Order: sequence, then structure tokens, then C-alpha cells
Amino acid sequence: MSDKTYRAAVIGLGMIGGADQVSGDALGQKVSGMDGTHTYAYQNHPRIDLIAGSSRDPGRRERYETRTGAKTYADWQDMIAQESLDIVSVATYTPVHAEITIACAEAGIPVIYCEKPAATTVPDAEHMLEACQSRDALLVFNHQRRFRQDHRKLRKHILADNLGELTSISLQWATGRLSNVGSHVIDALFMLTGRRVQAVSATLDLTGRPDCRGPEFRDPGCWGVMRMDNDLMVTVNAPDNAQSPFRTEINGSKGRAIVGASTVTLETWNGQTETWSPDDKTPSSMDRAADEIVAWLDNRTPFPYDPEEAVHTLEAIVAFHASHARNAAWTDLPLSGTDRDIVVLSG
Repeated sequence: MSDKTYRAAVIGLGMIGGADQVSGDALGQKVSGMDGTHTYAYQNHPRIDLIAGSSRDPGRRERYETRTGAKTYADWQDMIAQESLDIVSVATYTPVHAEITIACAEAGIPVIYCEKPAATTVPDAEHMLEACQSRDALLVFNHQRRFRQDHRKLRKHILADNLGELTSISLQWATGRLSNVGSHVIDALFMLTGRRVQAVSATLDLTGRPDCRGPEFRDPGCWGVMRMDNDLMVTVNAPDNAQSPFRTEINGSKGRAIVGASTVTLETWNGQTETWSPDDKTPSSMDRAADEIVAWLDNRTPFPYDPEEAVHTLEAIVAFHASHARNAAWTDLPLSGTDRDIVVLSG
């Protein structure tokens, strides 16, 4: 087993990047209630040294230095030019994901761990993939359910035909925000089923709920239907101001799986029920991602999450916008023409 230590840095020192509770307060969220942060994942790993961070906000930089002892920079470009880095987290607003990720790859940084959604346009996300692939860099997107043990266990359960032939799926969440929240839910669906979206029919919720990240961002909720491989139909119910709890229901000929915020319940049609719940010792999903990043750096152990699937997740989200613009007309994937240039300004 290698004992090499890897050097990490975080660009964007807010709540998810820097574990900054002041930033969390502005969003109405607690860092302690999250499934990890980039900073904690690096601090928790015995073979990762968190050496630097970057933010335009001087308050965030000062708090970060106090919490971590890491050096901070106002300009991320200065940081990647001056520091020798093995891992960089891109925990910024979505509109700059592509620029920063491509620059990190071009600077020869081996691992870029980027927040979701991948980018604001499909071509930008594709350019991120191309830049990393051409330089043999690992691009990881922080769709945390990819690293949750219950989701990995459920994926094996489904692929082993324990639910039988899949007959329908429903997705529901209460906060709208198709790009920020829906990207997690839709990406997890791709993971669990091993299927891709072929077409989308959707209506956006244009109620106008203010975006918690500022007035320059707009990330509406939605209602819709996705047709996946083998004509598997998925309904989506995620308006801006609902009160309904998070729920993914995967129905099959032998039973169903109900995924809640923190549990997975399996029901067979003959009346058997089983529930999986995490315990207090379960490491965060981001801690697991850090483990698998280190394994990749050690000996290029195959990484369990192909970043192209995150691009497909973004493409499905863009398809919701394209379909809405045509009065919910079915919109085929892969997208073509001007649909590929639709900009989704999520924070």
C-alpha cells in the first residue's frame, strides 16, 4: 500500500467548498447536516494535505485560513500557477465551472473534483470532458449519491433483477431547482437503472421563487416525463413551492424500491419489506469520493463514475427547458441545433 501524500486545494470557499457556516446561513443550511464538504473530505483523509484555497471574498479567505491553516488566494489562477497540486476542487458557481476545470487540466493537475451541475451549457460540459480526457486527468462530479453505499447496494439489487422488469419510475422533491437539486436526483436514476434518457416532455414552474444564490440565477422547478431506454417512463414532480417529501419510487414486476432522503425501502409484491438506514459511523459520500480519488492517483484504479454521465444529466435538464419552450413537446436526446446552446443559469 502506498504512503504517498497528495496535495489538494479548493476553489470556492463557501458552504460546500469551504465548510463555511456563514455562507450556509445565507442559504438557510447547516454545514453539519450536509453529506460532507470538499474541505472536510480532504481534512479527513490521512493521505491528503489541504494546502490552499481560493475565494474572491476576503471574509471567506480569513475564516478558511483560521479553520484549516491553509494558504488562501484571491485569484484561483494565481493559486494553480504557484502551488504544486494533485487535486483541485471546483466549488464555485456553475457559470465558471468550465473555465476553471479546463484551466486546471491544462495546468497538468491530475484530479479535478467539480461541483454539479457540470456547466451552464452542454457544449461547455463537453469541453470540460475533452480537456480532461486529452490530458489523462480524472474529472469527478459531486453527485454525492454516486458514492452512497445504499445507492450502490440498490444498484446491484436492481441489476440482479430483484425488482424484476422495471415498469415505471416517479421522482419527487419539494424545492424546485431542477439544475441544482434535480441534477442529483436524475443522475442517481441513471446510476441505479443503468439507463439513459431518450426524450423529455416537460413544463417549467415559472412561479419565480427567488434563487438563494442571488437574482442573477434562475433555476425553476418542473413537472414532466422522461422516456428512458426500453421505453421506461419516468414522471417528475418538482414544483418551486411544494411541501411533499423527497421520494424516488422504482417499480418493477417483482416489487419496488422507495428512496427517501436517508433511507431505502424495498417492498415485494408478496408482502415482504426491508429498510436500509445509515448509522452514525457511516462516512460521508464525499469522504468515499476522496478515498476513490486517492486509489486512482495511486495506481489508476478504475474510477466508478464516468463523468460523461454527468454531462448526460445536464443534457436531460436542458431538454426540460427546450421542451417547455415548445409547449411540452417531446424533445429527443441527444439534443441538436439551437437546443444545445440553451443556457441554464443555476447557481
